[in-house]
Amino acid sequence: MRHCVASLACMADSIRTFGDPVLKTKAQPVADVDGKARRLVDKMFGALYGTDNGLALAAPQIGVQKQVVVWDFGEDPKTIFNPEIVESDGEWVYEEGCLSIPGLYVEIVRPKTVLVRGVDADGNPGEWEADEIEARMFQHELDHLNGVLMFDRMTAEQRREALAEYERLQAAAEPAPRRRLRLR
Repeated sequence: MRHCVASLACMADSIRTFGDPVLKTKAQPVADVDGKARRLVDKMFGALYGTDNGLALAAPQIGVQKQVVVWDFGEDPKTIFNPEIVESDGEWVYEEGCLSIPGLYVEIVRPKTVLVRGVDADGNPGEWEADEIEARMFQHELDHLNGVLMFDRMTAEQRREALAEYERLQAAAEPAPRRRLRLR
């Protein structure tokens, strides 16, 4: 089931990008999985599906300081509220990207497996075991909930190179075309 089909609640919010202070702020727990929380989830899926290559999104990436993560690996869209990693194991190097740092992909070392606790979309507590790409997704999105970006996970040299490349990408990016709307 895909979220956000023909719903006004799904109007895509813009994804906040590097430099926006909201991305460096710790998100607050969600007290109740109620209608307001479900509307936030719909907005998040709207923003996620509005991207070319996003797999997951944390609420701070659309400017909402709540501990919510949504993801869709093409099978069954999922949501977790108030997630926490309770176990991790192994080591895996993988090229990581971020919707809030568009165009930049950097090899980052993270644990290969994780066990995550949280609350599902129906308000039930649960645990998720994840390996490789799904484990990396949880770690990356939980970083967003804690005000941590990819740049914060890099070595000093890697960070300097990545920031220089990101600035180069931003300078080369074409500005969005202007649209003129005429009143009739």
